[in-house]
Amino acid sequence: MAHQLPTEHTPFIGRRRELDLLRQLSARSRLVTVTGLGGIGKTRLALRVAADVADGFADGAWCVELHELQDPELLVHAVTTALRATDHTTRPQHEVLTGHLADKHLLLVLDTCEHLIGACAELVARLLAAAPGLHILTTSRQPLGLSGEEIFAVAPMSVAPDAVRLFTQRAHAAHPEFRLTARTRPVVERICARLDGIPLAIELAAGRLRGEETEELLALLEDRFQLVRDETEYTGRHSTLRTTIGWSHELCLPAERLLWARLSVFAGSFSRGAAEKVCADAALERSAIGPLLLGLVEKSLLVREDGSDGEKFRQLDTVRGYGAEWLRRLGEEQRVRARHLDWCQEFATQGEAVWFGPGQTAVFRTTRRAHAQLLAALDFALSTPGHERAGARLAGTLWFYWVGCGLLSDGRYWVDRALAAVPGPHPERLKALWVGGYIAILQGDARPAAVMLTECRAESLRADDDAAYAYATHRLGCAALMRDQHATAERYFRASLASYAELGELDSNVMMARIELAMALAFQGDLAAAVPLCEEARATCEEHGERWAKAYALYVLAFAAWAGGRSEEATRLAGDCLVINYEFRDLVGVVLPVEVIALLWASRGDCEQAAVLQGAARRIWDRVGLPLFGSVYFNAPHDTAVALARETLGDQGYEAAFERGGGLGLEEVVALALGRAQEPMRAH
Repeated sequence: MAHQLPTEHTPFIGRRRELDLLRQLSARSRLVTVTGLGGIGKTRLALRVAADVADGFADGAWCVELHELQDPELLVHAVTTALRATDHTTRPQHEVLTGHLADKHLLLVLDTCEHLIGACAELVARLLAAAPGLHILTTSRQPLGLSGEEIFAVAPMSVAPDAVRLFTQRAHAAHPEFRLTARTRPVVERICARLDGIPLAIELAAGRLRGEETEELLALLEDRFQLVRDETEYTGRHSTLRTTIGWSHELCLPAERLLWARLSVFAGSFSRGAAEKVCADAALERSAIGPLLLGLVEKSLLVREDGSDGEKFRQLDTVRGYGAEWLRRLGEEQRVRARHLDWCQEFATQGEAVWFGPGQTAVFRTTRRAHAQLLAALDFALSTPGHERAGARLAGTLWFYWVGCGLLSDGRYWVDRALAAVPGPHPERLKALWVGGYIAILQGDARPAAVMLTECRAESLRADDDAAYAYATHRLGCAALMRDQHATAERYFRASLASYAELGELDSNVMMARIELAMALAFQGDLAAAVPLCEEARATCEEHGERWAKAYALYVLAFAAWAGGRSEEATRLAGDCLVINYEFRDLVGVVLPVEVIALLWASRGDCEQAAVLQGAARRIWDRVGLPLFGSVYFNAPHDTAVALARETLGDQGYEAAFERGGGLGLEEVVALALGRAQEPMRAH
């Protein structure tokens, strides 16, 4: 069962009664909103309950963290991406999302909704209406205001024992010699009471214990609260948390305060190297960033995480918000966000360069993990005057991510925004045009693709941009290939390959041009010329450690092996192709070998399984765009398999098996096609 819940990095303390009540409420209501002020523990409570009840949902529990999202227009994109509802089509994202959830029994946690309250309410209402098996648990400082919404208000921690236990645990982490004794317990209880039992305030105070005894800590707190009592615009517990964060801010070194503010531009977790690139300057030396990060961790103002990709840091939402406000007061927000954009561009440029090589899989993983950072940078650039061209450059540089990693819809959105923001004949626009045209082709959106690619060719000629001209020519060949205009496609592919050679270009795009030329030749009946081209492309990819383009060469070679009567070789090649493209979550690259495997099964007489696999393939095509690109020639293996299966099973038997296949998830389809699992709905 799939779950997608954040890892808890510290023990969950107390809240037994709240846990029991919220579990019960979540079981009987399809919409529960956990409310309370910032720092009260809404997120931890909701995630713990979600983890506890996840096994009761056939499709698991999934969390979407919204605190980094500022644009309501991106809400549906964010939820769709988090749920891995991959869809390459041009359908509206809300249709993709409701379609994905329609038959799911799933718990969805939407964390931190208050700054997007209207958009969240609209989306939640739509999802609940479309998906009867969906339960939604939200956290927000205010209710969504929907009919049937159950409100669970989180109160402060009771001083004894929960708040005292929390303080003790965090104080011990900061100062291992600390022990709760008969002498210190009353003081700790007074500290927790003074902090109104607010977990975040308690954690911040406990983090200060490294250099102070509990009595001194209490005295400092009392002095601080007395100072701000008549000055603050906040009241009650809001004032308590605000005062505690402000107190932590004042107790930081000046360099720590500055770093805290600058780190607020990061969306999600970040590495030490990223912090150095974005935050270091004459006022903050690069060599000081590491020690300052650790200092903020010790003060509970940063969370340190060690994962498979090394050491990372992140800020809690409330702490980050304070830092962002301080950054604006310093007048540095635009400058530091621009540096964050520069870092994202450098990251993407490196990924683009490494994509054609043995680091391709690592690029896929690291870029996926940087998704929130990249989107934050794109949003800043494309909505901030003076940075639009940088945004267009970033959107174009990420072509490998949009196309190779199953994010066509995201890529189309950002490229379209970039083209709207950069109307002039700039190099950044030219690259965005051919990338946008490429994406549109794969989505089956032929007319916009032709417009973008034709404009790119014309403008690149005027600008003497030979690279953009070559890439646009190549993609016009793809458009012709999808329209079954094979001779035209061949001319475009040969012209682009000649241009690539003159330019010294050698990357995954060049490999794809060779493979697509082979497809055009094969569709014209010239397998004798097509196979050597694919063999050459495969050898070049293997020489450089490239796998994504290689998989498409394997697809063509699998079809050629079937046509030559070598079914065992064809099965192996199609399986290898499927494994690679599934790893990259490239749906086009997944469904094409699935169609070949269905053909192989039908050819050997396993027609029921072939029909099941074809039903599964059709569901994937629905997420890609136009099935088999609307091409007679791409359809040929499919149509041959259909004819064989219908002849054996009859129309009724074929339709029944086809329908069963449509109920399989992507993981089940891949496992079935690779022979690692029996089709679970076969017996009737």
